[in-house]
Amino acid sequence: MLEILLKTLPFFGLIALGYGAGRTNFFTQEATAYLTKFVFYFALSAMLFRFSATLSFSDIFDAHLAAAYLWGTAFVYAIALGVAFWRRQSVEVAAIEAQCAAIGNTGFLGVPMLAVLLGQEAVGPIILVLAIDLIVFSSLLVILVTGSRDGRMSAGVLRTVGLGLLKNPMIVSIVLGLGVSAAALPMPVVVEDFLTILGNAATPGALFAIGASLASKSAERLAVSGWLSFAKLVLHPALVAAGALLLFPVSAYDASVVISAAALPVAGNVFILAQHYGVAPQRVSAAILISTAASILTVSGVIALVSV
Repeated sequence: MLEILLKTLPFFGLIALGYGAGRTNFFTQEATAYLTKFVFYFALSAMLFRFSATLSFSDIFDAHLAAAYLWGTAFVYAIALGVAFWRRQSVEVAAIEAQCAAIGNTGFLGVPMLAVLLGQEAVGPIILVLAIDLIVFSSLLVILVTGSRDGRMSAGVLRTVGLGLLKNPMIVSIVLGLGVSAAALPMPVVVEDFLTILGNAATPGALFAIGASLASKSAERLAVSGWLSFAKLVLHPALVAAGALLLFPVSAYDASVVISAAALPVAGNVFILAQHYGVAPQRVSAAILISTAASILTVSGVIALVSV
């Protein structure tokens, strides 16, 4: 555990550095927004494209692995929905809370950190997890929120979901990279060097941006946010582990990657969606803050367990 903790500390140290810069207002909220945009649209997209261009579809998609992650994530999603309905929350609030419990920061934290800690072979399963989160569960949130407001499913809801996927640079980068790989197109050295340099900015930039964005978060509604953080950091990896090891058995290595990915703290884009729809943004903000702080120990613990 201590050895893994020492390996993860530099990553969380970059988050702490960003938090300090944001907290002291050395890095304003506007600066944080532009840094996040640079990482999201350029650096992280370059990294994902380069990774995907070196992989085949079979390197990323494994039916058993996808089923294991889907089962565990859907299970914790359903638990969070059930708890919210038990507390008599609306469909919109329940959907946002379920998103907190099920969607981790795979893009900004998982891709750069797990690829280093678990090896380059982890890239394929990480991309699979990222794709499932974006395509399945982010779409589900839009469907639940907009559908509950309209009172029915409509073509407009589906169009919103489709356009959201087409405009997401992470999805576009993965698809384009797989296209280059499938077509066996050679990548010129100068292009690969360009993508490598740009992609290398993703790790420090993303981690710093996470910390700087946390500086504007507040820890309100601690009981609910604490429950959502527990669901994300403990229940989610436990249920994915049950899926990967018992229900849909996969290799020990692949299981370790998806379980580690499931242990990541609440994703920052959940707050963006909560703000966009005007649904419980303070609750999501607190869940992100609490889960990210606690994940310094919990993520290290999970990685140490799966490494054994």
